[in-house]
This record gives sequence, C-alpha cells and structure tokens, in this order.
Amino acid sequence: ASMRLAAEEGINQPILLGHWVDRAQFKLSATGDEDTMELSSEIVRDRLDRWPVARLATIGESGCPHQVPIVFAQVGESLWSPVDGKPKASGELARVRNIRARPDVGLLLDEYTDDWKRLWWIRIEGKARIVQPEVPQEDASFLAALEALRAKYPQYQEVPLVRTPPTLLAFDSLQIRSWCATSTSQPSR
Repeated sequence: ASMRLAAEEGINQPILLGHWVDRAQFKLSATGDEDTMELSSEIVRDRLDRWPVARLATIGESGCPHQVPIVFAQVGESLWSPVDGKPKASGELARVRNIRARPDVGLLLDEYTDDWKRLWWIRIEGKARIVQPEVPQEDASFLAALEALRAKYPQYQEVPLVRTPPTLLAFDSLQIRSWCATSTSQPSR
C-alpha cells in the first residue's frame, strides 16, 4: 500500500525485481511535466530481456567510478554477465577486482535518439557476486545463466562464453528506476 500511495503522490520509488508494480499511469513530479513518466513494468521487463547492452559501474581501488559496457541476461530475480572469451587484458579484470572489494554496483540501460520524445533509461542498483563454481556442470544457476546468455546472444556460437576459470557476474537485490520522455517512448531495436 505504501508503494502505491508514494507512486500516486509522484514520489519516484524503486521497483524490486520480482515484485513488479504497474506504475505506467503514475507521473513523476520532479519536473512538473505531465508528459514525463516512468516506463511500465512490462516495458522494463521486455527491455531487460531484449536490450543488448548495459553499462556496469563499479568503484575502483582509488574510489573513482569504473564503467564498462556489458552483455547480460535475466534469470529469475538476478541479472548475469559473463567474463567471456572476447579479447581482454591478461589477469583479473578491473570489474572483477572492484566487485571483489566492493560489491555495490550500478547498471544503466538507455537509448539516445535525435527524437527526444523517444528517450528512456533504466537504472539498476544492486549487489554483485563473482560466481566461479568448482564444477560448473553441477551448478544449476550457473548453467541456467549460460543458457540464457547463449539464447540472447547468438555471437556465443563463435566466441567462448566463459574463459578459464569459468566466471560469471551475478547481480542481485536489484532496485530498478526508470524514466522516459513520453508515454510513446519505445525502443528502436
């Protein structure tokens, strides 16, 4: 009830993944613009399922933000991203080191277009886990994430989905906020 009341009053409240609330009719009051609104939960879910790239933000050792584009797939209430076989620097990646030190992360999905009526973004805050099972073939959640990533990205037929050691990043305890310029903001992809 408090989530609905807050939304009706125009307060921008996060949506917890797995606890969807249809908020398409609720307007944001921050700008006073009645055409400005959040994406509906159905559109958020669709974009999480279909949008090809997100930007992952972690905090580096020096305290500075570190951002990198990632591919991802949703399985249950978590988002998953591989440390895949695309060419990378040797050693442990900065995103993995940063998550190991501080698991607080942000993800951003967005679309920019010259038609500003079609702009939108989805901002996700959560906790990251580094998943490196000793026996990946016996880890059901690891296998489900691999399957979801292969289904979403046909490129993994030619590029190894994981490298040694097999590593996935899991994003949990997700708080999702969104914005769109108008009710007609639809993805162009």
